[in-house]
Amino acid sequence: MGRKGVEPARRKALVDAAIGEIGRTGSLDVTVSQIAKRAGMSPALAHHYFGSKEQIFLAAMRRLLSDYAAEVRRALAAAADTPEARLRAVVGANFADINLAPEAVAAWLSFYVRARKSESVARLLHIYHRRLRSNLLNELRPLAGARAETIALGLAAMIDGLYIRRALETPPPPRGACTAAALDYLDLHLAKKDPQ
Repeated sequence: MGRKGVEPARRKALVDAAIGEIGRTGSLDVTVSQIAKRAGMSPALAHHYFGSKEQIFLAAMRRLLSDYAAEVRRALAAAADTPEARLRAVVGANFADINLAPEAVAAWLSFYVRARKSESVARLLHIYHRRLRSNLLNELRPLAGARAETIALGLAAMIDGLYIRRALETPPPPRGACTAAALDYLDLHLAKKDPQ
């Protein structure tokens, strides 16, 4: 690997290691030393590339957001070209395997908690919430008109709640059950007619 490829590869290894360590411990109470060891490098090198543990965590959060966005784009590209099919694809993407990997789930939950104390993490979570809302509203508007905002708010809450429930219950509800519950909520609201 050329010199230009070393830094991105090492940064990626550190981000992967951070997500893995957060997943292993189930919290953000991991050290740069643990992350660096898992990545096969020294803590000094980790600090060189990121500057602080907080910056490593932010890079990990950006990675999870990037993976999430890529999964939504993939699902939308595969969906039929109707608003309802695209809406169903967005819901399903939230429960895709990449988003339900144990280390990803542990990292997401840890970041939700961290957002209460870190403006940077809160800002990244806000980006996720805006993306989800935008994706839902884009497809809901032609289907639900004036009720689109309310349905999007409820559906987003269902998605987040089902995700948390799946993360915390033992055994977790099957992925398909989470998707089905969110889609049942959607179907119920789409069946209602706008008041005249």
